[in-house]
Amino acid sequence: MEFEKNMSSHREWIILSKIPHLGPKRCRQLVEHFGSPKKVLSASSSSLLRVPEMGEKTVSSIIQEREGIEIDEDLKTIDKLVIHLISFQDDEYPRNLLHTFNPPFLLYVRGSLREEDRDAVAMVGTRRATTYGKIMTRKLARELAKEGITIVSGMARGIDTAAHWGALEAGGRTIAVLGCGVDVVYPPENRKLMAEIIESGAVISEFPLGTPPEGVHFPQRNRMISGLSKGVVVVEAPLRSGALITADFALEQGREVFSVPGNTTSPYSQGTNRLIKQGAKLVEEAQDVLEELDLSPLGEMKRQKMSSRGKLSLSLEEEKILDLLGGQPSHIDLLVQESSLPAPKVAEVLMRLEIKGLIRQLAGQQFVKEA
Repeated sequence: MEFEKNMSSHREWIILSKIPHLGPKRCRQLVEHFGSPKKVLSASSSSLLRVPEMGEKTVSSIIQEREGIEIDEDLKTIDKLVIHLISFQDDEYPRNLLHTFNPPFLLYVRGSLREEDRDAVAMVGTRRATTYGKIMTRKLARELAKEGITIVSGMARGIDTAAHWGALEAGGRTIAVLGCGVDVVYPPENRKLMAEIIESGAVISEFPLGTPPEGVHFPQRNRMISGLSKGVVVVEAPLRSGALITADFALEQGREVFSVPGNTTSPYSQGTNRLIKQGAKLVEEAQDVLEELDLSPLGEMKRQKMSSRGKLSLSLEEEKILDLLGGQPSHIDLLVQESSLPAPKVAEVLMRLEIKGLIRQLAGQQFVKEA
């Protein structure tokens, strides 16, 4: 994707985003109401008050703050570090993230985002990862990246770092979402990792340049991690963990939650094991994730098979039996009863449907429609 905004456009979006206590939701409302950040920044108090949910206190803050925000240093850093700015109105804005509740107003990006990043899986977990946790994370990330899946994580110590390195080892793409400005390296020992990610993916943040990595920022970052992804894999997490917050966000956003089981005596597996008890998909290998999200070659074969069904020529008996079958196994005797066809005819029809790849026979003369 190409990221092009002139400096004047940068200036207006940044100023609006840096007005204290405004937040992404109100920023979006203002831009949608007036048409551009420039018009918001020149609007009168009476015009601003006509915007729904824009109270006097918020309007007063906008009027007082908009003239005093200096961003010359920001613009210099943007130019020096080749930082791209993407607003919620831009075509380059990640679709997965845009379709979540209250998406970020403005993204700072180092590296590049691509269309293929729609097929992304987040991997998160404790900073105090065990050897087992790190090995499993790198293995899963490598396997997923080899299948063309973009790995999203938070570049923190432990599981996050292992996830990024696993994707890079496979020559795949990875996105790091920061709880600080994209010009801040945190943790400092990940400077080399950050440079590698910029070359092979993207480092992104919704926080203004220079923002330090404060604890209050990380729930917002976790919301972005899950929002960018189709599913979230949790690898090692104690009962109180930021990774579990990410899992909660994933559920709210309609994403799938996966969990890698761990040692029942380890405090770092208590959170992941509890997720499995609560219904998270248990993960032992990458294929578990790929099949659940329908991103595997097997999933592609299924889609092709489904699209080709309409082209198959089916007899009336075949259509009748196929309509009686569903996702749950049905015994041949039940099919005979419900179809009112002779048993030999039902057996013949079932054989033809199986040859055409539309049904599958299970043990005990049970049959099921192929998904």
